[in-house]
Amino acid sequence: MRLNRYIASAGVASRRKADQLIEAGQVRVNGALIDVLGYDVQPGDKVEVAGRLIEPAKSHVYIMLNKPKGYITSTADEKDRPTVMSLVEDTGERLFPIGRLDYNTQGMLLLTNDGDLAYHLTHPKHQIPKTYRVRVNGVLSPERIARLRKGVDIGGFVTSPAQVEVVKQLERSAVVEITIHEGKNRQVRKMFAAVGNKVIELERVAIGQLKLGRLKPGHYRNLTAREIDWLKQ
Repeated sequence: MRLNRYIASAGVASRRKADQLIEAGQVRVNGALIDVLGYDVQPGDKVEVAGRLIEPAKSHVYIMLNKPKGYITSTADEKDRPTVMSLVEDTGERLFPIGRLDYNTQGMLLLTNDGDLAYHLTHPKHQIPKTYRVRVNGVLSPERIARLRKGVDIGGFVTSPAQVEVVKQLERSAVVEITIHEGKNRQVRKMFAAVGNKVIELERVAIGQLKLGRLKPGHYRNLTAREIDWLKQ
């Protein structure tokens, strides 16, 4: 098994993050530092990450968390800010987030110790739709909606066509649902800024067929068998 996959299967990090750990000199096999990608772990090998011995998880766990504002989507933070991992400590499993939500964004976040699934879900070729409920300032005119639906330049990258529906237009703000399938950094905020509306509140309410529903901020639940099957397909 490739080293990055072994690390991911132990619930330490996704395969991409595992590659970063290897290149940063955080991984040893049988006591020897391994800092090149592509190493194959053999039966009986002892793998350590940051000085901690790891083993592949015996069973996989899949969790939906309603991430509150004020949490970092990471397993650790160099600035000692609270991370989403503190919200799932009582699972007793070593989990990691699939994808991310920024510090001031709340809503659905998936966590797992299934490195293979996380790798496939975050691969660019899998265009999984993600739906956000957004409150923006000002009026979201039909012209601005049309631009978002067509795709906008957010700084060297033109977004794909988005699904956009105005839920409520108030005097000084609008509530909108937008569905995209890309995952650029702060993409939704940049899209609305590109048409002249500042995001006031942002919440991810769905990933594909998975719905956040009434799950409260800071709470989590295990995915159902049907939800897991959908993700794997």
